[in-house]
Amino acid sequence: QVQLVESGGGSVQAGGSLRLSCAASTYTLTMAWFRQAPGREREGVARIYTNGDSTYYEDSVKGRFTISQDNAKNTVYLQMNSLKPEDTAMYYCAAAQSFVKYPLQRADFPYWGRGTQVTVSS
Repeated sequence: QVQLVESGGGSVQAGGSLRLSCAASTYTLTMAWFRQAPGREREGVARIYTNGDSTYYEDSVKGRFTISQDNAKNTVYLQMNSLKPEDTAMYYCAAAQSFVKYPLQRADFPYWGRGTQVTVSS
């Protein structure tokens, strides 16, 4: 069983930045960030293969968000810049012990964190 703990959420004004962290209890091959706004489906935001830094981003965050990792700490980060009100959501860390290709789908990830709230005001 893999345990994931997110941190780093908060409230910022549009144009601001936040960095989310996700610490895993053990090594996993694929780690990703999803988000879910009220009344909407949970959507994949970014993914990284921890064995080689291959990354994938959903179109709406490309150029603004960066996913990275610290393998020594089994930790993945999501640097979020130029935040917009539409980025407001609960952000969840997800992990899998296999390679997960795009598009990111919830069903492909057996391990989930509890989420951290990101609120962007205009």
